[in-house]
Amino acid sequence: MTENKTSNSNNLWELFILFLRLGTTAFGGPAAHIAMMEDEVVRRRKWLTRENFLDMLGATNLIPGPNSTEMAIHVGYDRGGWAGLLIAGVSFIVPATVIVMVIAWAYARFGQLPQAAGILYGVKPVVLAIILQALWGLGRTAVKSPFLGGVALLATLLNFGGLNELLVLLGGGTLAAFRRTLAPDWREHLRALGVLVLLAALFLGLISLAPYLRSAARESFSLPALFLYFVKVGSVLYGSGYVLLAFLQADLVGNWQWLTSGQLLDATAVGQLTPGPVFTTATFIGYLLDGSRGALVATAGIFLPAFFFVAVSGPLIPRLRRSVVAGAFLDGLNVASLALMAVVAWFLGRAAVIDVTTVLLAVGSAVLLLRFRLNSAWLVLGGAIVGYAAKGIG
Repeated sequence: MTENKTSNSNNLWELFILFLRLGTTAFGGPAAHIAMMEDEVVRRRKWLTRENFLDMLGATNLIPGPNSTEMAIHVGYDRGGWAGLLIAGVSFIVPATVIVMVIAWAYARFGQLPQAAGILYGVKPVVLAIILQALWGLGRTAVKSPFLGGVALLATLLNFGGLNELLVLLGGGTLAAFRRTLAPDWREHLRALGVLVLLAALFLGLISLAPYLRSAARESFSLPALFLYFVKVGSVLYGSGYVLLAFLQADLVGNWQWLTSGQLLDATAVGQLTPGPVFTTATFIGYLLDGSRGALVATAGIFLPAFFFVAVSGPLIPRLRRSVVAGAFLDGLNVASLALMAVVAWFLGRAAVIDVTTVLLAVGSAVLLLRFRLNSAWLVLGGAIVGYAAKGIG
């Protein structure tokens, strides 16, 4: 018993240290964060197999909220149970929250954002290399057959064409599950496929109601109103930071007039520029509205649903994998998830690789990752230093 307690304590301590570090150094948005997590928990520490990691990624993409934070929570639950769930999630969120609060304090005092163009100039190509390295490793595991390769290609093309990410994911999973029902024992699996499709349709129906959850009435500011609003946003939000911006613009600027458009754009920029979860945009907004109290209340509100959704869905993943049809659904979902990451990498590459310096950073980082397995955190730090120096010299 004592040995088990000691082992579990070690696991929790390792989770705390790892995700505290990732929350401090993980630049580049959710795709980059997930790639760094894969490097740490699959390749280096071997806490998870690639198959387990892919199943978590697929489940994460199906639920609303911040994907990279939810992946951290999934890993924490797998490694340390309910305590690990809390420790991993909180450790990943806290560093970014503290950094954003400091920036918000400076913004409120001096009226402008600190300059970070040089740092981002060097970090973006490194992040691109990290994402590509993760796609290469996970793709070799996820694409188990030519059929799944075809599903991945179709999902990529559909997402490039503008199809909603959630529809791409559900379509990939349903297509793979439907093919499994065409096996000789199809009658046995048809009912399972029907249940999956029904659940997916119900889920889509609920999400389609999200716009109606926003009230057009004027809401006077208070801390409980701030908390409940960000709980609502964290419960229904899918997609990128631009989707978050649309929600906040409609309510906080348009309907309730808590912020100006300029303040909201600055808050979104801070969420994108700082390490850790992009949803720390809420931290910045909360600070502008009511100082440190507002920052903590808004942060707790927007991240709380992520813990709930993972706590509910995490224990179901092993059960789904044991079912033939549900397992096929997960396989299709996994390759579709990687297709979405590939599309993100494409657009990031177009924005990040713009001259000789960034080409060298991207290629050099890829070589160091694939050939020498250098820790991605050191690469991000190195890219930041090179970018800052290059912009300074320029």
